[in-house]
Amino acid sequence: MLSRLQSLPRDARDTLFLLAVIGWVVMPQVARLPWWCSALTAGVLAWRAMLALRGAALPRPVWLLVLLAGTVAATFLTHRTLLGRDAGVTLIVVLLALKTLELRARRDAFVVFFLGFFALLTNFFFSQSLPVAAAMLVGVLGLLTAVVNAHMPVGRPPLLQAARTAGTMALLGAPVMAVLFMLFPRVAPLWGIPSDTLTGRSGLSDTVQVGTVARLALEEGVALRVRFEGQAPAGAQMYWRGPVLSQFDGREWRPLLPRNTASAAAVLPQDTVQPQSGEPLRYTVTLEPSSRIWLPVLDAAVEGPTAPGLGAFHGGELQWMAERPVTDLLRYGAASRPDYRAGNRSRAQLPVYRELPPARNPRTLQLATEILAQVGAANREAQIEAALARLRGGGYTYTLDPGVYGDDTADEFWFDRKEGFCEHIASAFAVLLRGMDIPVRLVTGYQGGELNPVDGWWTVRHSDAHAWTEAWLDGRGWVRIDPTAAVAPARVGQLQRLRPPPGLFANMVGTVSPGVLLQLRQAWEAVNGRWNQWVLNYTQSKQLDLLRDLGFEAPGWEDLGFLLIGLVVTASLAGAAWARWDHQRQDPWLRLLAQARRRVQAAGVQAPPQGGPRQLAQALTDRFGERARVLADWLLALEAQRYARDPGADLRRLRRDFDRLPWPAPTPPARPAR
Repeated sequence: MLSRLQSLPRDARDTLFLLAVIGWVVMPQVARLPWWCSALTAGVLAWRAMLALRGAALPRPVWLLVLLAGTVAATFLTHRTLLGRDAGVTLIVVLLALKTLELRARRDAFVVFFLGFFALLTNFFFSQSLPVAAAMLVGVLGLLTAVVNAHMPVGRPPLLQAARTAGTMALLGAPVMAVLFMLFPRVAPLWGIPSDTLTGRSGLSDTVQVGTVARLALEEGVALRVRFEGQAPAGAQMYWRGPVLSQFDGREWRPLLPRNTASAAAVLPQDTVQPQSGEPLRYTVTLEPSSRIWLPVLDAAVEGPTAPGLGAFHGGELQWMAERPVTDLLRYGAASRPDYRAGNRSRAQLPVYRELPPARNPRTLQLATEILAQVGAANREAQIEAALARLRGGGYTYTLDPGVYGDDTADEFWFDRKEGFCEHIASAFAVLLRGMDIPVRLVTGYQGGELNPVDGWWTVRHSDAHAWTEAWLDGRGWVRIDPTAAVAPARVGQLQRLRPPPGLFANMVGTVSPGVLLQLRQAWEAVNGRWNQWVLNYTQSKQLDLLRDLGFEAPGWEDLGFLLIGLVVTASLAGAAWARWDHQRQDPWLRLLAQARRRVQAAGVQAPPQGGPRQLAQALTDRFGERARVLADWLLALEAQRYARDPGADLRRLRRDFDRLPWPAPTPPARPAR
């Protein structure tokens, strides 16, 4: 197969290489493109490859028009528009594939190159992660190689030579790219790509059906990464607060508060945090895109999330939210007090936290009545302790796969299944407490985290998703009660997670060394964290901080623009100086030939200005005969050297022999006639 590819004509070889590069550029988009677009693109590229291998004629333009009309119609039917990100990317990919079917001349190739670079850029509309950036860097080098190869002379120059030239061009352009990245103003909406949709993300939801948190915990992806300014809190204190749910219909928990700044405070007074002792714990959070508005913070945040351009607000119930869904990587700072006490400014709203749906979970309500009869109706702490004691000693099990629950979820947990994940346990526990007339609410978020020793950041994963309860106690306010800790103490105290069975790769690596997979993951997450911090999170404020480090006292956008213009002008002048020097340096072979021509002309021999070595040798022989044989042989050797396999060594020898040759003495200039 390799020998067959090597024997192909240059046009076929170059076409196959370009098709491979296009396939590489489009491949990351397959999961997001409509199925028909991916199938059509693969089919067109394979068709064009077969035509190149067979040397067959390209299809007639009428077939291209039919395919184009069909794809435009299919795009409109799929996206209901021809505008926007998703529809535009679909059309770009289809046009790139169809253009290869009329790849006849260099002009057509240039159009394909342009569309290829544009299609490469569209990958960043959906993801700016490190793997995508690395894949697109390979795509850039591939397209540059194809461009260089298209400008190379006729013949069969090796692709490796074009790749070396493309790599050199990329390295020379890297400093300019770095300067533009660091200094080009980040001005919205030009900087950043708005998302057309809010789908396809994993994260906490504003409603919880019993079983949904367990599905989220099956994902090992990173939810957020945290760096503490001082000593990190104990793992049992790491409760990252998300949505708070207070309304229950028997199967599903919903929020009580509207999700906007105007009406949140009007419906329910905001919880007040009463610090207990010491200074607040400060930290920085890097939140992965979730298409949600919640900003997870460590319970309980006394200073809300702050970041340039972030419109964060307190939504009540100790929740912090963003004005718009988080569709891009977000980094913010916050301050919390893990040893907090929280309470409402008014107790008038507490009855809403006691409500239960009628005619649901009758056995749980009967259990609540029995506990009240045992410990008394006035002792709230004793009632809660009795419920926890039942969890500890009643044979209940913590599991990711408890099966499908019916309508009376609390009854099934307490009396039938006796197993469940954290939201099964927390939901059943909250229903039991409400049955005892205790105000209680369900809180979802994440619990715990994993310290990455490579970079010192704590990693919180989707598998750390958790649900717990908060009960109102007179004199203490809202008190966190985690019933899962009563069933599985290691889940909270030792941060032991229930995880799905590992995949094939994890089993293979873990068989060789159990710690290798963990070390590889930690190293990758540290590298990816650096990418997120220094590249994706390089914001406007960081640009101004850079100017301060360079000596600007009060930098602004004018200083940034002047500095960028100054660097561009300096780089342009340096490039012009280098081009002039390179022009004077010329080709070593041409420079040696020019020196020989000057010697010949100085001897009075009429040599053509653009003559080659053979013409100079002929002119010397015509003038001096056999006396110029040594010079003629040297000139013929110089001509042969141009096509030698090892030109460097021969050229050095010819240069050394140049001054030893018996060049004719210069002819004195003729005196003007008197």
